[in-house]
Amino acid sequence: MADHFDQTRGNEALEARGASQQFLTFTIGDEEYGVDIMTVREIKGWTDTTRLPNSPDYMRGVMNLRGLIIPIFDLRARFRRGLTEATPKNVVIILAVGDRNIGILVDTVSDILTVSTADIKMAPEMEARTDADFIGGLISLETRMVVLLEVERLFDTGQIAAAHAA
Repeated sequence: MADHFDQTRGNEALEARGASQQFLTFTIGDEEYGVDIMTVREIKGWTDTTRLPNSPDYMRGVMNLRGLIIPIFDLRARFRRGLTEATPKNVVIILAVGDRNIGILVDTVSDILTVSTADIKMAPEMEARTDADFIGGLISLETRMVVLLEVERLFDTGQIAAAHAA
């Protein structure tokens, strides 16, 4: 009987806390972003890429990762803040987007956050929101704000497919 009571009380505590999610956080300049940890496949240091003709500025090129051709996107450039001057200190996060893998070039990897779903706030409505549809929410922490990205909306799937076909 006591075991049933303890188990019930434990389940009530979990329900009170709500569901939680984990995010890998990273920086671009002074700003912090996060992606669902379940989309992350690998984290590696920056290495040079092979540029593809007629690709957008934010597509740095492709790299061979153990026999897979992975397109690498510069998030700083994708957010219209200029190209990243990539050094060995920069990091590439390999993500699963649908049935494809892509890499995103960031400044640093920060942390893994576990947050209650209730703590994720919606981004404020903006008039010209069409290019910001990739913002999945905001997490407000004590001294910082983390912008959550929806990676499947961040890049044109046609560009990802073309890079994989190259």
